Amino acid sequence: MKPSRKSRRLQRHYGRMHRSGGLNLVSLMDIFTILVFFLMVNSSDVKVMQNTANVPLPSSTAREQAGENLTVQLVAGTILVQGREVARIDGIKPNDRTVAGLSEELAYRRGQREAVPEEGLPVTIMAGRDTDYRLLRKIMQTCVDEQFRQVRLAVEAEIRNG
Repeated sequence: MKPSRKSRRLQRHYGRMHRSGGLNLVSLMDIFTILVFFLMVNSSDVKVMQNTANVPLPSSTAREQAGENLTVQLVAGTILVQGREVARIDGIKPNDRTVAGLSEELAYRRGQREAVPEEGLPVTIMAGRDTDYRLLRKIMQTCVDEQFRQVRLAVEAEIRNG
């Protein structure tokens, strides 16, 4: 027996309404594009200093962001400038006023610049909270003698509640 016109219409209607729905990729791509641009714009405000040596930094409530400049690190008995070893701490004599290897490296880095500003060049010192003050003072004096007078000590931001 031949199906009636009404039964064929009902079958077509039932077939259209009970098909599995497709995924609209255009709107999904739009959402991800907006998300990528949002993350790119908002991630540029974050300044993360390279702490490759696991130096336990002292905490601070400073609100200023760290700038990108030359980094001097004290790590496991060595002094590193931008990750390159320049001196060993056990080679520093107690009566030395400055650190010889660090002085040579800073002089080389200063020579790479065209001109030294009046206020001096910036340098950030990353030292652990248990670093001897006499050693830290020798390192800072070496930096100042080599015209790196904008000395900053790296600290870890202290999280405040409230």
